[in-house]
Amino acid sequence: MSGRFDAHDLIQLDALPPGFLDAPVAALDALLGRPTLIHLPGRAGQTGQAGQAGRAPLFVSTLLHGNEHTGVLAVQQVLRRYDVGGGSVALPRPLSLFIGNVAAAAHNRRRLDGQPDFNRVWPGAEGDGPEHRLMARVVEIMAARRPFASLDIHNTTGRNPHYGCVNRVEPAFLHLARLFSRTQVYFTEPRGVQSLAFAPLCPAVTVECGRSGEPAGVALAADWVDAALHLDHLPTTWPAPADVDLFHTVATVKVPAGLSMAIGPGEADLALPLTLETWNFADLDAGTAIARQAPRGDGAILLDVTDETGADCTRAYLAADAGGLITLRRPVVPAMLTSDTRIIAQDCLGYFMERYPLPG
Repeated sequence: MSGRFDAHDLIQLDALPPGFLDAPVAALDALLGRPTLIHLPGRAGQTGQAGQAGRAPLFVSTLLHGNEHTGVLAVQQVLRRYDVGGGSVALPRPLSLFIGNVAAAAHNRRRLDGQPDFNRVWPGAEGDGPEHRLMARVVEIMAARRPFASLDIHNTTGRNPHYGCVNRVEPAFLHLARLFSRTQVYFTEPRGVQSLAFAPLCPAVTVECGRSGEPAGVALAADWVDAALHLDHLPTTWPAPADVDLFHTVATVKVPAGLSMAIGPGEADLALPLTLETWNFADLDAGTAIARQAPRGDGAILLDVTDETGADCTRAYLAADAGGLITLRRPVVPAMLTSDTRIIAQDCLGYFMERYPLPG
């Protein structure tokens, strides 16, 4: 198996495959072989499809990154409680479960070499590769089923609190995220993520559950899925400002391709501090030193910062002195800063955020 998947490769099932609930995440490639969409019946209706009686299904996506196991572990935990997983209680509403990059999961990698990021190829992304077509097919299938809500479960590589992410500042989105955490992030970039693709269909939230497989993150994600299954509706009134700490992602920070990196002191084009991950969700003042680059005579800064439109805004946020020290020009709240150099190269160093007041 090459690890590349097209729309015709999507498996759809109407029951959990034997062994799924006890399978280690790394074994899902052998069990499923490719991305899989599983439709499970729930109380008050079997499918929730348009034109049929019954409750609309909850959509849950997991394993879009093969090294982020919490979503699968949480779903396994939840489904053991209900009849579809051998329990005695009916599933509260229909559930459609998407299991993504099983090929990368077999190697505990975010993605395999030659694969795109499975959370950058949903409708709205540039390109028309095999994975773009597969994710478009998932959205097409679920649009016909009129989902009640969409839950996308992820992990972070760096130290971060548990938090939810929304693409629309609307009451239903914020209330759905608040079931997971009071800490929430509003973002519209990068494009091609699952939650942006589902936002036109239903309230859609992505959650970040800390490091992969940590018991506290698994338990919190399982409780969130179970709570969403039991919801009859989502409120249409704004949550109280005291109930939500909302941030807005305003910039993405990347390391240009081909540069060498060191975490802590070291011989490299760019040296990042050992304390990098402790800055996530902390208020950093203007003047804070965030990295050191090899001294240069051309004034270049060896970090790329882009705003929500994709425009370069590096010099609006960063300055570099003659000795190579890179400092902030303005206060920011970082998120998802990581010291994993593979993830930095495949995705980004992290994001800059600002606090975002709730309407009202």
